[in-house]
Amino acid sequence: MAADSAPVSEINLAATSALHPRHEQAFPTLTPSEIDRMRRFGEIRTYKDGEKLFETGKPGPGMFVVLKGAVAITQRDGMGHVTPVIEQGAGQFLAEIGQLSNRPAFVDGTAEGDVETLLIAPEELRRLLVAEADLGERIMRALILRRVSLIEGGVGGPVLIGPPSHGDLVRLQGFLARNGHPYHLLDPAADKDAAEVVARYSPQPSDLPLVVVADGRVLRNPKETELAYAMGMIGLSHKSLYDVAIVGGGPAGLATAVYAASEGLSVAVLDAKYFGGQAGASARIENYLGFPTGISGQALAGRAFTQAQKFGADMMIPVEAKSLDCSKANGVFNLSTECGHLISAKAIVVASGARYRRPAIDRLDTFEGRGVWYWASPIEGRLCKDQEIVLVGGGNSAGQAAVFLASHARKVRMMIRGETLADSMSRYLIDRIEATPNIELMYCTEVVALEGAADGGLERVRWRNRRTGAESGGDIRNVFLFVGAEPATKWLSDCGVTLDRSGFVITGAQNGHGPVQQLETSVPGVFAVGDVRSGSVKRVGGAIGEGAQVVAALHGFLGDKATPHA
Repeated sequence: MAADSAPVSEINLAATSALHPRHEQAFPTLTPSEIDRMRRFGEIRTYKDGEKLFETGKPGPGMFVVLKGAVAITQRDGMGHVTPVIEQGAGQFLAEIGQLSNRPAFVDGTAEGDVETLLIAPEELRRLLVAEADLGERIMRALILRRVSLIEGGVGGPVLIGPPSHGDLVRLQGFLARNGHPYHLLDPAADKDAAEVVARYSPQPSDLPLVVVADGRVLRNPKETELAYAMGMIGLSHKSLYDVAIVGGGPAGLATAVYAASEGLSVAVLDAKYFGGQAGASARIENYLGFPTGISGQALAGRAFTQAQKFGADMMIPVEAKSLDCSKANGVFNLSTECGHLISAKAIVVASGARYRRPAIDRLDTFEGRGVWYWASPIEGRLCKDQEIVLVGGGNSAGQAAVFLASHARKVRMMIRGETLADSMSRYLIDRIEATPNIELMYCTEVVALEGAADGGLERVRWRNRRTGAESGGDIRNVFLFVGAEPATKWLSDCGVTLDRSGFVITGAQNGHGPVQQLETSVPGVFAVGDVRSGSVKRVGGAIGEGAQVVAALHGFLGDKATPHA
């Protein structure tokens, strides 16, 4: 799309440091001896003044180490605006976490004068990180900090245009945030350029929000998968056969990926929406081993996601599993995806987890994304500022969400169907909730109706006391649902894997098919871990433990059938 580009002026490194509070760690200068250790992993590439080393929206060729000259890093959005980010010179390297797996670049890199570089391709970069442990640690820390800076500074990524409280805008923000992608947010009511784009491309209210991607294409209220394809997020590998395909990118799936890939197995990981699963939505996990001050689910999952890529796992997100063919007509399992691809693997790990139930509430579907939410992030927190809200659920995820939202909302009405939290929530969370003055616990209470205009947002909620039958209500514009869990096992319906009465995957001796591995299903070579497994403890620590445990079973099943990977 046509737009005037701002001239790229001299870059002010002092101003840039404000974007990068850990500047020295994010942009270190390597010593000559460190660069010499890296040479065996790369090849020399030279560029003339003004040549592009990499471009926004196109897959990056890997990590560049600048040997001579300087490279200007600039942000270029799909609306044609160009903004300086930083200049990097001799001894510095150009990359961020996406270069571990050939993902599209978020910024442009342009040679300033003649430039000589050492280009390290993604597979060689992964080898470097493992082979040179101390140097690899510095590089990995820098790659992660750079992605964090891009996200916090709103540098790179698509431009989202629409009213800040628009339900579908919030949906897309959540999708990008949970996948660790930066984005820009423009309100057409306050931004002239955004208003012009809306006038040109959005004649109908249903077209909002608009999304402008790096190449200038404008998407009208896209689904997550459509946006992912337009951004180049879905980078399916050309590999014809994997040792193991893992369906699910929550703690169990990510743990399996890290341990399996680090032990030399070729690994593919699929998830329908984003890495982290339900745990990724937790504002703070305080009882996970090794984090005495707690850690957010997003941060924990993000580290595991990066770690899996470091060891060479192919991360395919968002890619949804459609069906599993266990006939092994060609000697392997064949996994079909909703986007039409076929992934072949010698073994399958089911880690697809469980999803929050959609309770039987009148007009629930009308207000989903318009006041009804299934997770609580800073995005939703801002929508609830100084409001009274309703939160339904009594598990740990509900408790963490209640405490987080209480820091934004005027009042949190926490509704629990039962008479106590003790059976479903950790003690530390119960104590925290009881000590939070603006959380009201409403036991034996359920939401019965949602009210509001069909073309607007939620306006009012009615609830009922299950003991007395008395109904009441209030002017509530945001409801958060953390109710129970339904296993994500529909894709297994035709492959012979035995499920329990609730749809969870049965493993081990429960199958009644003779001696089998504890985590193996009724189909040899298909294993299940985490929340999707019948009888699992439904805790992050337990899921990660099962992910580590199943790798030994995979080695036992694969034997000498495993194939080495880069």
